[in-house]
Amino acid sequence: MKLKNIAIVAHVDHGKTTLVDQLLRQSGLFSAHEALTERVMDSGDLEKERGITIKAKNCAIRWQDTKINLLDTPGHADFGGEVERSLMMVDGILLLVDASEGPLPQTRFVLGKALERGIRVAVFINKVDRHDERIDEVKNEVEDLLLEIGSNIGKDVDMDITFMYGSGRTGYASLDKDRREGSLTPMLDFLVSDYFPSPKVDTEGPAQLLVTNLSYSNYLGALMVGRIQRGTIQNSKQIMWIGKDEKPKTFKVTSLQIFAGLGMATVEEAQAGEIVIISGFENAQIGDTLCDPIKPEALERIEVEPPTVSVQVSVNTGPMSSKEGEYLTSRRLEEFLIDAIRKNVSLRYESTNDPKVFILKARGELQVAVVFEEIRREGFELMIARPQVITKEIDGVLMEPFERLVLDVPNESTGVITEKMAIRKGKLEAMSPFGEGRTRMEFHVPSRGLIGYRSTFLTDTKGQGLMSSYFVGYEPFVGKMLARQNGALISDRAGKMTPYALFNVLSSGKQFVMPTEMTYEGMVVGESTRPNDLNLNVCREKHLTSVRTAGKDENVILPPIPNRTLDWALDWIDEDEWVEVTPKNIRIRKKELDQNKRKVTR
Repeated sequence: MKLKNIAIVAHVDHGKTTLVDQLLRQSGLFSAHEALTERVMDSGDLEKERGITIKAKNCAIRWQDTKINLLDTPGHADFGGEVERSLMMVDGILLLVDASEGPLPQTRFVLGKALERGIRVAVFINKVDRHDERIDEVKNEVEDLLLEIGSNIGKDVDMDITFMYGSGRTGYASLDKDRREGSLTPMLDFLVSDYFPSPKVDTEGPAQLLVTNLSYSNYLGALMVGRIQRGTIQNSKQIMWIGKDEKPKTFKVTSLQIFAGLGMATVEEAQAGEIVIISGFENAQIGDTLCDPIKPEALERIEVEPPTVSVQVSVNTGPMSSKEGEYLTSRRLEEFLIDAIRKNVSLRYESTNDPKVFILKARGELQVAVVFEEIRREGFELMIARPQVITKEIDGVLMEPFERLVLDVPNESTGVITEKMAIRKGKLEAMSPFGEGRTRMEFHVPSRGLIGYRSTFLTDTKGQGLMSSYFVGYEPFVGKMLARQNGALISDRAGKMTPYALFNVLSSGKQFVMPTEMTYEGMVVGESTRPNDLNLNVCREKHLTSVRTAGKDENVILPPIPNRTLDWALDWIDEDEWVEVTPKNIRIRKKELDQNKRKVTR
């Protein structure tokens, strides 16, 4: 049977996972009576809740006389490392582009990486049934992007690229841009055609495989995923592992599996070109090589774009530690971080002078939030500081990362967006009308100016704005900027918060807490209306008097509080604050709890 390895890539929300659903349905993988959940490839709890793909996943479908290994990749820039290592396993990519939004930053990032590796590209313009579709313009934008990337990387780009048109949700595709019905049969026929090459591998030589993903099975233990680059791997036979710096070790393959549909099938042997899942060795890392013990040759390790954001993470030292979750010791916290970087090549970690505190380096604040949300859901508690950009010193000049920010906003929001970006040291570089009543704006902005901006952006655009960015390089440091404009409201004592006290401090600012919740000295209870911090008594009770009249008692009505998620807290906090994370609560506190040792002037 012929074999094709193809990744489906796109910017976030352009419809990759929905298209994979329809390909699985229409390829005959499921019977007509079988119920298939929506976005079946987004299997993790966080993926289902957030509606985004976080980890790249494999599935396999059979069409005519060909097996297609399909990779569904994340579309968010923070998870670009997942896409980069997925490209190590494929020979072709199907690039999805929204028929209205056109190519966006992650489209550019993925396309650049694919062209650098010489991978064959085809384009599927999705959502052609949108009322605001711009099919011809989007096609021209993709072609311009191809030429631009080709000139940037210094390679000739094959412009003879096939464009298909259709709708992943409705389930049709065609080479005719005016068609609005049908099925995905033309796309399946196209995927198995000679347009996409079969794996360029050596089937005769000694076995060789690059580990590009790790997983775990309760029955089989650690699992290594990768494409066989050369030779044949057999079940129950000896194979050699070569790590980064350690001495090579030989182990027995206890299980050899290939992808079949949404699951895996055990096989006795697999040949070069096939993507396999191997168990039998516990300490592998992404980038290691498995090879024939007779001829041990290591493949080039996976190198991905470096992290741009770092965050301090600590064991919980607050007054309420171990009351709502299992206490996480520094040794156990370090084990969690080591496990996280083993499974994700774009993460790094390092220790600090304080044995309780570690530093995790990642691509963005969303990636940080996902890592710690998973630890939280396992029942542990910890503390996280504000994400910081990673600066460099080049020729004695302090440099910081900059990004190209692309915003798609309603026309009436352009003024407030420009004002907010100026505060964050952003420069407006392009502005053009886009669709009906909308404007596309492009800014050149320091990466630290975008930390915590997403929630402000959604408020300013009334939830109608689209925001995306990509890393453009390091430039001279542009000076200090406040993480937020207003100070914090801070509890000045421990106790139970009362409705009476919270009602009487409403004029001081916006509150983050509810009555009857417990507090402690140094805990942040809200955002001040002024630039400086303010210490408050939020536990005061109303004293009883002998006076009882109809107008004496006021009805206490408190406004709703924001949804206290980890993403919200990381966006809001400043450099002198911690986010206290427990399985039951997200709290914000000052690093120095004692108000006599802490300044209120920011």
